[in-house]
This record gives sequence, C-alpha cells and structure tokens, in this order.
Amino acid sequence: MRPLFFLSATEMAEQVRLKKLSPVELLDAHLARIEALNPKLNAFVQLDTERARRQAQAAEAAVMRGEGVGPLHGVPISIKSSIEVAGLRCEVGTRLRAGLVASRDAPLVSRLRAAGAVVMGVTNTPELLMAWETDNLLYGRTNNPWDLQRTAGGSSGGEAAAIASGCSAGGVGSDGGGSIRVPAHFSGICGLKPTPGCIPSTGHFPNSVGPFALLGVVGPMARTIADLQALFEVMAGPDDGDPCAAPVPLRRIALEDLRKIQIGYFEDDGRTPVTPETRAAIRTAAESLDRASFQVYPFLPDGLELARQLWWKLFGIAGGMLLGRLTKGHESELSPILKEFSSWVAADPPHTGDSLLDTWVQRDIVRLQVLAQMREFPIFLCPVASIPAFRHGERGWMIEDKKVEYLDAWSYTEWFNLLGMPAAVVPVGRSTEGLSIGVQVVGRPWEEELVLALAAAVEKECGGWREPPIN
Repeated sequence: MRPLFFLSATEMAEQVRLKKLSPVELLDAHLARIEALNPKLNAFVQLDTERARRQAQAAEAAVMRGEGVGPLHGVPISIKSSIEVAGLRCEVGTRLRAGLVASRDAPLVSRLRAAGAVVMGVTNTPELLMAWETDNLLYGRTNNPWDLQRTAGGSSGGEAAAIASGCSAGGVGSDGGGSIRVPAHFSGICGLKPTPGCIPSTGHFPNSVGPFALLGVVGPMARTIADLQALFEVMAGPDDGDPCAAPVPLRRIALEDLRKIQIGYFEDDGRTPVTPETRAAIRTAAESLDRASFQVYPFLPDGLELARQLWWKLFGIAGGMLLGRLTKGHESELSPILKEFSSWVAADPPHTGDSLLDTWVQRDIVRLQVLAQMREFPIFLCPVASIPAFRHGERGWMIEDKKVEYLDAWSYTEWFNLLGMPAAVVPVGRSTEGLSIGVQVVGRPWEEELVLALAAAVEKECGGWREPPIN
C-alpha cells in the first residue's frame, strides 16, 4: 500500500469525503515527510503548521457533521513564495524583500481554501524568478528529488521538488518562460501553463502588468493530470486584478471528440538539438496515441524562431528594464544568478518607444501566423527542454556535436509564453541517468480543457509519475 503522501490529490479528497481518511492524519503524514526530506531538498521556505492544523481539524469536523465539502477538502498543498498567502513570506528569493509578509491571500489562494485545500506553506524560488534553477541568497538552493546534485528547475523549483517527493499533494507555480513546465519536466511531475487571464495572477510578484501580463501566468502543479485538472477548475475564473482576465466558461472534452482532432508532434525545432532520450519520449507519446486510435501526424509550426527572439525582447529586455528599477543601487545585494541574468540583459540595448512598439506588433503578427497553422492541428506534442535536469551550476551542454547554451535550452517553452498558448507537461521518458523527461502538450488560447484531455491520454498510455529515489 502506498504511503498517504503518495496518494493523488483527487484520491485524498475522495477518501476524506468517504470518511476513510482523516484530514488531520493526512496533514500529519505530509508534515512528517517535510521534516524528513526538506533538509535535503530545501523546497519549503516557510511552513504554516499551526494554521494548517486548525484547517485540517475544521475540515475533519465538517466531514463528521455531514456537511457539503469542496473538491479539495482536506488536501495539503503548497504555494510558490511569489504568490501572496496571508501571514506568510512573499519574498521572491530576494534580500530586497527580506521579511516581507503578505497581508492577504491572492484570489487563487482564497479559491483553493474555499475548495477545502489545506495550505501548508510557501516554497523556494530563484531571486526575482529570473532563472531556470532555484537558488538565492536568502534560503539557498533547492535540490532535485531524483538526484540531489541536480536542480529541480526554476523558477517554481521549490514547488516541483515538494510535490514530486510527496511533501505536498499539489500546488501553484508561475511561468513567464517555462517556470512551471521546466521544473515539472525536471522533477517528474505535471504542470500547466494556462492562457494569460485564465487563472488570476492577482497577488503575484512581480505584478501582472506590462510584459509580465502578456507573458506570465500562474498555474497548477501536481503528480497527475487529474489532480492538475482539479486544481485548475478551482482556480480558474476572472478577477479584476488581472488585466488579461476574461469570463471564459470551462468545458468538458469527451474522449471520442478528442480522437476526431488531428494531433501534431515534432521532436526538435531544427535549431536547438535535444537529447536522444528526449526524442524518444516524444516518439513514445506519439506512437502510443496512434496505437490508441488518435490521429497523430508530424507537425512543426513556422514562426517559432521569431517567437523565441521576440520573447527575449519582452521577457529579457523589457522585463529587465522593469526589474532594474527595483534593483538599482542594490547591485551588491543580488545573487550571482540574478547578476548573470542582468548581464545578459545588459548585452542588448534597452527598448525605445519604437523598438517596443515594433516588438509588440511583430508578436501579434507571428501569433496570428501560428494560430492559422493550428487550424489543421489545434493541439500538438513537443519537447519541454533540450535536456533533463542539469547539475547545479552548469551553463552549457553538448548535444549532437553542438553546444547548447543556457538560455537556448528552454526555448521550447518560451515560444508559448510569447504566443499566449496553454501548455501542459506530463512525464513520459527517462534519461540514461534515470532522470525524468516530460512531454509538452500545447493548444490554442483558452483551450486548456483540450490540452489537459490530451495530456491525460498521454499519461494513460505512457505511465505518468513515478516515485523518485529520495527517502
């Protein structure tokens, strides 16, 4: 029998509803797991043990009284420390916000609590979220539960490590250039980058304005696609604090309808090579779907290279200009990773009004071009990154006799932030070192349900999450 902390979130909620599992017992199992593993992983930066215990006790009492319960009733979860949780630190891994405590819950946190989830604490990030690994001068680095000498990814690395290891049943990350999807891929879990505005980013830092509103989103992370779906449905819905919000209703996708849709896939983009095991994972997913009577065909959209370049002009240059206002005069207090990111930004000239306007127009044009191609293939599979989880401090990798640089390795996720498309990650393969390799499922804006439905089919055919070796 699996330990309680390795049940899926939906299984936990069901067992609680049936009075077969106590929310207090469930919380205690997770807190014990955190106590045992967090010294090795460094996933959590602050726990809210007493309030979580009160919530679990109240959840148990409600069940015993026969009251109606929410879809996540009694399920212990975690939240990335860039999202406001009342009474907990929202420091985003920077000394410039050291000791800052949120005075209120972000809307998505309130929605999770209303659904019965028990918030245990907040998790580690790189400084100001500007890296695909998690390390900072406040709390140090987060390690991967598959190999402690490797990163769990960034910027939602603390979330990924906590969920993969059974320290949390699920949680919330944010993603402006792969920050949900790369950690999910590295850590062997599932993650969803939704369409901007689908889940409110209100209460996230950096604030959802300017390029951060266009590119950045908040989204669920979990061990199974069913859990991802449950978290998504609870959090989705408009909020006035998110400039991209829209009242788009949720839908259900029937399996027979999904089989009528043409699904595309590509193993690499022809520019940035991927490891042989990554290619194999894409082929495995495509061939498995084909055997299961889905319509699967090779498909590589035109325009992705331009999308990559435009993403950097918005996330790197424009985003760097905004963050530069916060860090100016405090350069000596910044982490080495953020200094390195800042040096990459400084290598390009800052935006003028004309260059920013031109970037914005080009973005809309390339988005229209890609969406036109997706009329034939409204959903497709592709890599998440060039490589599986890398060793702490690495900055380049040789793949197919070509040097892949740090920023290029994640271009497979950056495109879809620029294009505003939903994308999910589901674990499929393994590297020669036994590391997890995820496959990315991409759809058109506001079609998260289709993305999740196909991700669930991939998960069913390919096996999904496995327990990491850490203990």
